[in-house]
Amino acid sequence: MTVISTEKNPEALSLTVVAEFDAGVERVWQLWEDPRQLERWWGPPTYPATFYLHDFVPGGKAKYYMTGPEGDKAHGWWEFTSIESPRRLQFDDGFADNDGNPTGEYGTAHATVTLETVGERTRMTILSTFESEEQLEQMVQMGMEEGMKQAVGQIDSILAEHANA
Repeated sequence: MTVISTEKNPEALSLTVVAEFDAGVERVWQLWEDPRQLERWWGPPTYPATFYLHDFVPGGKAKYYMTGPEGDKAHGWWEFTSIESPRRLQFDDGFADNDGNPTGEYGTAHATVTLETVGERTRMTILSTFESEEQLEQMVQMGMEEGMKQAVGQIDSILAEHANA
């Protein structure tokens, strides 16, 4: 299993997902940097993502939607607040309308992604912080923790595919 731990911390208003991969930091970084690779794993397998904007620079924005099994679409947005290739990435994120504009519904979260070398593997930590305990609980009830585990669980097959290419 790729995901080695998840931790919900109501005091810190955070949800942390930690995963390790059999690939170098630079290769795992490409999964965030390249929108075509990102959309292959962002979102659970039953809700694949489509990124139609991915301006991967500090201050840049990303817009995407995830398509459910019934064809329903859930739109989201990111704003990249810090990019330190290939080790650290931070962005704000939230729900969006059909044009990718933030709705403010469910508030804004902040994500910090850290990539570290551990032996010959890469450890990826995704720390999501929330505005309030209510927002954290709402996201968990909506399936964020399980959805993140499923999403990150798809990365190994992408890495294996490229390693064998």
